[in-house]
Amino acid sequence: MPPIAKIMEILGKDYPKVKCSLDFTNDTELFVSICLSANCSDAMVNRTTPSLFSRFKSFGDFADADRKAIERLIRPIGLYRAKSRNLKEACRMIIEIHGGEIPSTMEELIELPGVGRKIANVLLAVKYGINVGIAVDTHVARLSQRLGLSKSENRAIIERNLMALVPKSSWDRFSLQLIYHGRKVCNARKPKCNECSLSKLCPSAFKLGK
Repeated sequence: MPPIAKIMEILGKDYPKVKCSLDFTNDTELFVSICLSANCSDAMVNRTTPSLFSRFKSFGDFADADRKAIERLIRPIGLYRAKSRNLKEACRMIIEIHGGEIPSTMEELIELPGVGRKIANVLLAVKYGINVGIAVDTHVARLSQRLGLSKSENRAIIERNLMALVPKSSWDRFSLQLIYHGRKVCNARKPKCNECSLSKLCPSAFKLGK
């Protein structure tokens, strides 16, 4: 297994300033954008949400909305029927159960429709600066496997593996750095191993670079 401290040092130099790449201006937009980002790129979410947020501006607006109206506006994102249904119900629960505030615990968040650990981890980190776990998206999962940080394809197991390796104070930052690196260098189909600052530490670099 490559030394995690060295990996963190290199990623820290390559990506010293990382943040959630979704566009939002308030808690409603934050919650909705992160929920929509499941199985979808942040870029696509950012292209889709301006028209959505111009019509629905609060948790109450989404809770009271006609589901078909939400569907029409988020159709480019994919899984739009399930996401529109989950958004409407989750926003209703936020108002009726949580007083209009995004819940601040993992246990409360994953009770909301459509919110799993990955989404909850992002919400807690961005909204409250709380590190409860590590958000494992497609980039984090792929790079964790390629770097030898996890042998599993199960994201829950990958998260546990990473949590055991990475200091808790760095969980959110490390996840974002892997995402940045996955987008820029270590992409799914044609990783740029010859340009990768981690190639000497990566057990997959030679094979993937061929």
